Amino acid sequence: MCGIIGYTGYEQAEKKITTGLEILEYRGYDSVGACLLKNGKHEITKVKGRINDLKARLSLGENEQAFTGIGHTRWATHGSPSDENAHPHKVGRVTLVHNGIIENYESIKAGLIKEGITFFSDTDSEVACALINKYYNESTHPCVAILKALREIRGSYAFAIMFEGYEGEIFALRYSSPLLVAKDKNGSYLASDITAFLPFTKEYATIHEGEIAHLTKDEIKIYSHDGTFEPQWQTTNLDYASAKKGGYEHFMLKEIYEQPDVVNECVLKRVKDFLPDFSYDKIDSEIFEGIKNIHIVACGSAMHAGMLGARLIEELSGVSASAFIASEYRYSPPLFHSPTLVIAISQSGETMDTLSALRYAKGSGCKILAIVNTHSSSIAREADKAIYTEAGPEIAVATTKGYISQLAILYLIACYLGLIRGRVNSIQCQEYIKDILDASNDMKKALERTSELRAFAEKIKDSEHLYYIGRGIDYSLCMEASLKLKEISYIHSEAYPAGELKHGTISLIENNTPVFAICTDERLYDKTKSNIKEVKARGANTFILCFSGAREPQKSAEHVFVLNGRSKISRLLNGVLTCQIIAYETARLRGCEIDRPRNLAKSVTVE
Repeated sequence: MCGIIGYTGYEQAEKKITTGLEILEYRGYDSVGACLLKNGKHEITKVKGRINDLKARLSLGENEQAFTGIGHTRWATHGSPSDENAHPHKVGRVTLVHNGIIENYESIKAGLIKEGITFFSDTDSEVACALINKYYNESTHPCVAILKALREIRGSYAFAIMFEGYEGEIFALRYSSPLLVAKDKNGSYLASDITAFLPFTKEYATIHEGEIAHLTKDEIKIYSHDGTFEPQWQTTNLDYASAKKGGYEHFMLKEIYEQPDVVNECVLKRVKDFLPDFSYDKIDSEIFEGIKNIHIVACGSAMHAGMLGARLIEELSGVSASAFIASEYRYSPPLFHSPTLVIAISQSGETMDTLSALRYAKGSGCKILAIVNTHSSSIAREADKAIYTEAGPEIAVATTKGYISQLAILYLIACYLGLIRGRVNSIQCQEYIKDILDASNDMKKALERTSELRAFAEKIKDSEHLYYIGRGIDYSLCMEASLKLKEISYIHSEAYPAGELKHGTISLIENNTPVFAICTDERLYDKTKSNIKEVKARGANTFILCFSGAREPQKSAEHVFVLNGRSKISRLLNGVLTCQIIAYETARLRGCEIDRPRNLAKSVTVE
């Protein structure tokens, strides 16, 4: 959830830290802070608010230099957003920033208070700092103090720590929260996300669980129970320009417009002779062989992608497939009809609920396939096989291209399973692949119609409540459309199976209540059209998003938008794109902070 950045080297640390925090702000923006090493002292500046508020308070004196520092942007868990609860925290001779949750912090805190420790925040992070400080003294190496503290800590964490007595050095470690290191000729870096390094370097390495990274200006060493060694360096193909707005008003709008190319590239990497081929991901048919059951586990938008994917897999391959909310998977465990393939979906690859579900399924003997956007992420490493969507950096908190790339991969899996199981022949499968490649062009044409959708946004921008309805696969699409609208525009929005609205919820329909019906499936059009007439008769302001050739939709709804695309998958992806634009334009008209919606963070690394 929170973002961490650290630097030690030969250049001024303040600029490195603030630049990294600006990039990482999507991970949390309740408060922000930094610790800079100045004249041998840990000087902390932190504030409730955004990075610009921190930059206004940070200032180096004329003769001051700071070549080492750590920074943090916070998504509040323990303790409300405030200056006191902002990171870094300093206790004694230890200064620390933390992403994660210390589950047993209350009992640790109670013991430390009895020992005379005074706390100044409500956070679990300050408790971790105090515990490490308890075990650190002039004769104790920082790694020893850290390891002693870890024996008592239960939870998830990524720590970046500065110790008095080890000037110009930073220690870092992680468990179930992301943390990477990087280097260039000017020094050493650490961060929660690879994007924070892109202005400086492309050479990075992952810190694995159970390891401690030791950063100095000239090198990075990894300590583990196996000894001391160099990190395993990699070079990313991402670039800084891809993480910038590129002239768009918001990151979200930029990422919406990137989607046609994302779909196209995602598919072309995994197609040979217009047939699905996962050799790019070093995956052959083995992981799919003999599978009788598929569980898709995910959270939020990835869960909605999983719902759509499950329907596509069943339809094209005949394999039983179900989508599960990852946070519930372990507590109401499904029956594992062996052999079961579990597909774990996460844009960041670090979503804690999804990672926990993966571990539960793996412990139950299931094969695990990950669909992630982030290389070297925890979910990718712990899965048997991983497919990287490679959608590029997604900075806006509300996912767009990340979600649609997951859909594209699931569609390819459905086609592949159908082919190897003999459910579809090669000619049919080639047509399916051509359909999704055509969808990319249809999406580009849809982006030229934003003025029509802006008119829809004008009609709903002052609403307090809104409903999406659809049947079959369209209901799964409604779930994502509703989430997108509520998370960035703050309009209360709900999605319902169209046939269920009359079983209670229709009582909430009042005069001018907006109701959107999504109809991409010709087979279900007449029934969905009847449902929209039911709410229209009760005063609803009705909208239909339908396929070309739908019979007289204007007689059923006041407002009609005909989706681009001749094929089912094209209409589906264009339905996704259309609903994203409606949400974006509505939020823009309402003056909402689109890229950083309140109370949300990009990567949810706590349960």
